[in-house]
Amino acid sequence: MCIRDRERKAKEQKLGLTREQIYALASIVQKESGGKEDEQKTIAGLYLNRYEKGMKLQSDPTVIYAINKEHNFTKQIKRIYNKDLKHPSPYNTYANAGIPPGPICMVNKAAVDNVLNAEKNNYIFMCADPERLGYHKFTDSDIEHAKNAKAYHEWLNKNKIK
Repeated sequence: MCIRDRERKAKEQKLGLTREQIYALASIVQKESGGKEDEQKTIAGLYLNRYEKGMKLQSDPTVIYAINKEHNFTKQIKRIYNKDLKHPSPYNTYANAGIPPGPICMVNKAAVDNVLNAEKNNYIFMCADPERLGYHKFTDSDIEHAKNAKAYHEWLNKNKIK
């Protein structure tokens, strides 16, 4: 085993997750970030915080995956509604605690590395940032998160995204 592989194995063990869980989490991070690697370590840190606290991960991409899986991946989903959060599937991280049973996409190496090297932060909330499309606002405050979510939903409605 080469040094790089030993380092990655040590990081896996330090996280206390199986390799399968790391790949599943990396797929969520990859989808949540829209593939933008510059936010992935922050997103990974947030999800690890939720996981360690026993919180549901509450990732919109897992809901999209769960719904799309039932439609043979032919449905285009632009917006998640409250009714979608109850969709019955082991992949739906709003309905189920823990890490899903497998990845929700073909995960790339960068996303795996960003989970293994996740940012240490206190964030447990994130919301899409309407001022920086493709990026998020992060916080550990439910009050601040509610404001961020309100601004994002107003942006969705203003832009008639359904």
